[in-house]
Amino acid sequence: MDRQRYLIDTLNRWAYEYYVLDAPSHSDREYDRLYDELKELERTTGIVAPDSPTRRVGGEPVKGFERHTHIARLYSLDKAVTEDELAAFFTRVKKTDGDAEFTVEYKYDGLTVCLTYDNGEFIRASTRGNGVEGEDVTAQVLTVRSFPLKIAYRGTLEVRGEAVIRLSVLEKYNREHPSDSLKNARNAAAGAVRNLDPKMTREKGVEILFYDVNYMSEQPLPSQAAAMEFLKREGFKTFPFFKLCGTLEEVQDAVDEIEVGRRSIDYLTDGAVVKVNGVSVREEMGYTDKFPRWAIAYKFEAEEAETTVREILWQVGRTGKLTPLASVEAVELAGATVRRATLNNYGDIMRKNVRVGARVLIRRSNEVIPEILGAIDGTMSETPPPEKPSVCPYCGSAITELGANLFCSNRTCPPRVVQQLTHYCTKNAADIEGMSEATVRLLYAKRGVRKFSDLYALTRESFSGLEGFKDKKISNLLSAIEKSKDITLERLLYALGIGQIGRVAARDLAEFGSLEAIAALTYEELISLENIGEITARAILAYFADEENREELRRLKSAGVEPKRRERVAEGVFAGQTVVLTGSLASYSRTEAQKRIESLGGVAASSVTNATTLVIAGEKAGSKLDKAKKLGIPIIGEEEFLNMLK
Repeated sequence: MDRQRYLIDTLNRWAYEYYVLDAPSHSDREYDRLYDELKELERTTGIVAPDSPTRRVGGEPVKGFERHTHIARLYSLDKAVTEDELAAFFTRVKKTDGDAEFTVEYKYDGLTVCLTYDNGEFIRASTRGNGVEGEDVTAQVLTVRSFPLKIAYRGTLEVRGEAVIRLSVLEKYNREHPSDSLKNARNAAAGAVRNLDPKMTREKGVEILFYDVNYMSEQPLPSQAAAMEFLKREGFKTFPFFKLCGTLEEVQDAVDEIEVGRRSIDYLTDGAVVKVNGVSVREEMGYTDKFPRWAIAYKFEAEEAETTVREILWQVGRTGKLTPLASVEAVELAGATVRRATLNNYGDIMRKNVRVGARVLIRRSNEVIPEILGAIDGTMSETPPPEKPSVCPYCGSAITELGANLFCSNRTCPPRVVQQLTHYCTKNAADIEGMSEATVRLLYAKRGVRKFSDLYALTRESFSGLEGFKDKKISNLLSAIEKSKDITLERLLYALGIGQIGRVAARDLAEFGSLEAIAALTYEELISLENIGEITARAILAYFADEENREELRRLKSAGVEPKRRERVAEGVFAGQTVVLTGSLASYSRTEAQKRIESLGGVAASSVTNATTLVIAGEKAGSKLDKAKKLGIPIIGEEEFLNMLK
């Protein structure tokens, strides 16, 4: 066994030098000689160690992928596509902790995988899936050599990485397999890992670049910098670029460095990832339904093309905001035919020198509507720049100017009302399936639908004579309208389209239990909420102060629209309590602790307000603890919290 252990350790060290450090110390011939000797020893002894390199050859094809639940959820990242959005993220973090530091890393374009270790041994690999559970791809990932089968850490561990194929490897594969050429490195990596035959994974040359410690059962790491050092120390392949930044300028410089450098590295990348370094600040900021609030992906510009502006139009949105839209000569861009492109506001038109007849550069980033970047020098037409609208182009009402934007002053402006009604019907709002913008526009024009409450007065006769509406479609639509009356408070708040209220802010407001309770909130109480700033607070106060809005809420209630708060457990040690967590707990992640609180009757809130009845303070508790002390709210530590759970 001493010889067998020597061979395993030697071959694993050589593989680490070759696949992780990119610095081989021995020839392939020497490796193969020792590898063959190890295989023979394993055959004669019948013993194959958990970290033996012979486990990586790739077994027989599997019949299908089993599902695996991750120990800790794997969140996706929110994205920024402009420097302003990146700056806004920076500001949100600094509002939580003025001393927060940031890390900047490459964003790789492949397939996210999660590897699990227990007592120092690799036991499983899975795809990210929906973040809660993914597909078990252990057999496939075992063929990859850029991670260790055995590590020094003895607790339970999840590490996260991106399965990728080097651009040079992809080129070589396509050259050698012309009948099975792969279109791009991202799809090639995903297809190789999610292939039922592990031997195909090995043949495609997949490797994994690791960038995150997703879960540690013992001695959690204090920062992203510490996590990267841990990964490197344990033998995981990481990319050498890693910047620690304190200011916005340093973050932007690091992002710029990645944008330039990505053109010369051997991996497919599509952006930079900016994270809060300290775990205590991350715990303080928490998560949305989909994303961590403490990280963001800055996506680089996608494909660009040149075209000519034919006309400049103005659109009116549901808030009355006028947005310029350019009609352009058709051009192929990112796999689509583009005939329209957006501009931000009138100042954007002037700054980019856009006018009818101008030759402009347009960009389609992150699968959104193309944006005009600016006029191309030397191609300017003689056409003068467009005039700033003085009245609404749709209803002729006066224009008000707020900051850089123009707004129609008419609350009943037709396109504005249509957009409000359409928003109310969307999936994350009232979710009236089948009520498209085209249907709303038809009902506005032909049946006088003007308010949300008008939707609930529609009958089968309302659709009589309208083109395209047959019995089944009418029945389905009426059924969807009726079903929408059963709505949660947070979705109704979002559906109403109150200025600046998105889904996250709506969820926080819904914790107050009713529209009446929200309407009674003061400005100070509103801005104390984590996701509500000064502008949003004023918009909420203005909405509930408006008699017409209050009357519409009464009409909705009369129509049977009764917003429901999320159901809570009626009994338990936290029954009737609104609990806020601050700082980090050794025993639970923030999400796990909140689930325990709600399973025992409590409400887990994100901000300390007058409604808070209990604060649980962990390590490095921040401003929420200070505020709780000022308000005289009871505070307990982790030990008391654990005793309550018992």
